[in-house]
Amino acid sequence: MNVYPDVASIASLMADRTRAIILDVLLDGRALPASDLARLSGVTPQTISAHLTKLVEGNLLQVETQGRHRYYRLSGPEVANALEAISLLAPPVKIRSLRQSVEMERLREARTCYDHLAGQLGVALTRALVDRGWLQERTGDYIVTEAGAARLERFGVDLHACYKARRHFAKPCLDWSERRHHLGGALGAAISRRLFELAWIEKDPSCRAVRVTALGKERLFEEFGLES
Repeated sequence: MNVYPDVASIASLMADRTRAIILDVLLDGRALPASDLARLSGVTPQTISAHLTKLVEGNLLQVETQGRHRYYRLSGPEVANALEAISLLAPPVKIRSLRQSVEMERLREARTCYDHLAGQLGVALTRALVDRGWLQERTGDYIVTEAGAARLERFGVDLHACYKARRHFAKPCLDWSERRHHLGGALGAAISRRLFELAWIEKDPSCRAVRVTALGKERLFEEFGLES
C-alpha cells in the first residue's frame, strides 16, 4: 500500500489548462465570481462551473456566498506556494504578441504572489532587508533581528500579529522569474499590505502585476535603497 500523500490527484486537477488558468488568475488572492473566471479563461459558464466544482472538491479553491452570488478564491497560501513551485519547473510561455510581451515584462518587474510581493521588486526588497541586518537567513526561514523588529514596527508592520498568524512567519519563497528568494509568509504579507496602504505600490486590475507609484519610487529608495 502507498502511504505517501496522493500527489497525483492534486496534479491532475492542475494539469487541465482551463483549471490552470483559473488558479493563476486567483493567485493574487482575489475572490472572483464564476462569470469573471469564465471570461478570463475563455470558456462557457457551463464549462467553468464543472471546473470550479472539481477545484473546490479538491480543496484548491474555496467558495464564499454573498446573497445570490458565489465568489471563488484560493483555499490558502499553501496552494499559491505549490503553484509558484510548479512554475519553476514549467517551460516558458511562447510569446505570440506585443501584448503578451508587455504583460510578461510587467509581471517580472513586480507582481503579487498570493498576498506578498514577488518579481524583481519582491526579490530586491527581501535582499535589502537582509543587507540592512533587519532579517537574517536561517535554514528554511528568515528571522527578524532586534534592529529589524524596531525598524519594521516604526514602518507600521504589526510583528505581534505576524507571529500569531496560523502560517509561516517569514518564509523564503523561490521566485519563478528571478530564481532567487522573495519574502513570503505572514511577514511578507504584512509588508506588502503596508506598501499598498501607503500608496507606494498599486495593483494592476487586469493581471497580477504591481506598479510602483511616483511616491513609491521616492520612498522605496529613501527607506530601503531600492532604485526603480
